[in-house]
Amino acid sequence: MNLVFFDIECASVHKTTAKICAFGYVVCDEQFNIIKKEDILINPKGGFHLTDRKGEKGLELPYDYSEFKKHPPFPAVYSFIRDLLEDDDSLVFGHAIMNDVKYLDLETRRFHLPPFSFEFLDSQLMYMTHIGDFSRQFGLEYITENLNVDFTPHRAADDAFATMKIVEELCRIRSVSPAGLACDLGVKCGRISGHNIVRPTSAAFEKYVAARTAAREKRSRDRTKFYIFLSRRKRKKEGRLLGRVFTFSRNIEDDVDISIPLVQSIYEQGGVYSQKLVDCTDYVCEDDDATVRTKNARQLSDVNIIDVSQLKEMLGS
Repeated sequence: MNLVFFDIECASVHKTTAKICAFGYVVCDEQFNIIKKEDILINPKGGFHLTDRKGEKGLELPYDYSEFKKHPPFPAVYSFIRDLLEDDDSLVFGHAIMNDVKYLDLETRRFHLPPFSFEFLDSQLMYMTHIGDFSRQFGLEYITENLNVDFTPHRAADDAFATMKIVEELCRIRSVSPAGLACDLGVKCGRISGHNIVRPTSAAFEKYVAARTAAREKRSRDRTKFYIFLSRRKRKKEGRLLGRVFTFSRNIEDDVDISIPLVQSIYEQGGVYSQKLVDCTDYVCEDDDATVRTKNARQLSDVNIIDVSQLKEMLGS
């Protein structure tokens, strides 16, 4: 069995188009001996509009852009790419591969070509599963720096090579073969067939998503509970907190086991609670809170910033 690692660069990407300008790949055997490494340049049949993930900052590809116009468009290389990726005796990898698979699918639509059909694995998902951290996306530059792999970012063949080195290192650390790595990590292959794309996943990632979803749903329920509780409070006309208006950080507000008793005590002593920063006299947050609401509160010169323990002292509890 051969291992195929590939990466794609596009001249521009939109919701319904992805104009591929470079297809880089590395083919190696199961001992990671490289059989072939190549950059295939493609005429994107369009201008270059390069942006980062947020669609803001321009990216620079390490190519002479005029060179792309000398090469044929995607249909001319389609058969070669299809045969490479659909080979039954090959295992296909990419890094954050869902994007590249979608680009391939969009190009087949643009040029009215038969859709691709192959299974694939994602080195990014494998790395995240290996370290047990799904809280952020780990790019090639971050991972390869830790693995001491030299490569040129955004040169497709070099990105494919870096992907290979990540998989090779994971195999070494876990003492498994490339074919056994997915099983060892509990990773399921993704697949594209007939324009339908299924993303690769892992048992650990699915567990993380389930826990995150449950936490989000609980936060939503607690937030509703807090709003209902707050709507039923009535302002008292006396008390030592008369004239004081309190606002909590979002984290404290969402923890109803803390926020509801505190707000109850505030109202009992003549104070009120508002979710509007412009109304509050006292803002309650933790020292390390870096949320937007807290940042805005810290910029208000007439707002008293306190933490929960200081509030409790103020309330006499």
